[in-house]
Amino acid sequence: MEPFLRKRLTFLSFFWDKIWPAGAPGFLDPDADLEPEPAGVEPPAAEPCSPPAPAQLFRALCDFRAQSAEELSVGRGDRLYALREQGGYIFARRLSRPPRTGLVPITCVTRVTPEAFSDQPWYFSGISRAEAQQLLLSPGNAPGAFLVRPSESSHGDFSLSVRAQAKVHHYRISTAADGSLYLQKGQLFPSLEELLAYYKVHWQLIQPCVPQDKWERPRSEFTLQRKLGEGYFGEVWEGLWLGSVPVAIKVIKPADMKLTDLAQEIRTLKSLRHQRLIRLHAVCSAGVPVYIVTELMRRGSLQAFLGSPEGQALSPPLLLTFACQVAEGMSYLEERHIVHRDLAARNVLVGDDLACKVADFGLARLLKVRDDIYSPSRGSKIPVKWTAPEAAHYCVYSQKSDVWSFGVLLYEVFTYGQCPYEVLAGEP
Repeated sequence: MEPFLRKRLTFLSFFWDKIWPAGAPGFLDPDADLEPEPAGVEPPAAEPCSPPAPAQLFRALCDFRAQSAEELSVGRGDRLYALREQGGYIFARRLSRPPRTGLVPITCVTRVTPEAFSDQPWYFSGISRAEAQQLLLSPGNAPGAFLVRPSESSHGDFSLSVRAQAKVHHYRISTAADGSLYLQKGQLFPSLEELLAYYKVHWQLIQPCVPQDKWERPRSEFTLQRKLGEGYFGEVWEGLWLGSVPVAIKVIKPADMKLTDLAQEIRTLKSLRHQRLIRLHAVCSAGVPVYIVTELMRRGSLQAFLGSPEGQALSPPLLLTFACQVAEGMSYLEERHIVHRDLAARNVLVGDDLACKVADFGLARLLKVRDDIYSPSRGSKIPVKWTAPEAAHYCVYSQKSDVWSFGVLLYEVFTYGQCPYEVLAGEP
């Protein structure tokens, strides 16, 4: 906004100076005097017989003090632009500190290549413009997230991709004749690090892009086949992964669930590994709708199964095994200092072998080890009939409140899925 107003309403510059003093940060503006990276441009193919152009940028590996007028003194880390190679020297222009030219021993310098940035959290090698956009729009990244990648349209250059609200802007980082780097003409920087340092202040480049983890998979790998159910935060489908692996896919739309709650459920599922807890297979969090992909439990929820003709025929000893399996899963959560907050028969899933697994961790939270108490903000939706009194009235949750919910679940199990407190109206 600031660059746009300053550019179009120059006669109010005194007013803009009061609002945005010199050096005050402001988000990037797509109308600023920048060179956007062209979309959909294929990089030019190299001629088969042409050797690659030599890298012109060098970095000093150590201090070197000039011994003659022809030589150039450099300090460790100085960036140099090589004009030519001359025997065991390069004739170069120093980009950092006062710019000067002279000879520097080739043994004191190293070429600057994209691999030199591989240890930087903001550099992503080998990704395309489309992949950068998908990464920056994923839930783990907020407005101001950024990354640097090799340019697709200009071989040897870099591109800066920045998230601004729900959009991603891409800008080419160009190289001047003297080796300096720039986004805006006239604003030159001797190194990529210094360019980013400047725009971190003036564009609010808040943090490097959070990379995808091993759980993240493209949505195209999954096929929805049959709708299994619908809850507060989305739909659950039976589907296939890569056309062959049966999975359960929880489809969540942005309007159905807060991003913070969604991220919390995903984090919880990633951290849990137990035979009595539902197992996470993959996540599709880039774009909408979001998929949470778990193992498929074909008999559905314990509540629905107990109400079916097959469930109604089960003996009490078998019902007891269901309760014991749920207790095993909840004991594991207790050891990890996690409170489920939504334990009920509807959130326990049953497999073909009558194995029960606790699921739906949308409300689960990690307890502080000292306090063993979690207090959410008031106004949160809660399953009243399964919630302990102190949690319902004072929003105070602990492992003891999960024990209360387990007691209500026992009622559901041994009544073959009947709803507790049926005489009470209101929240189920």
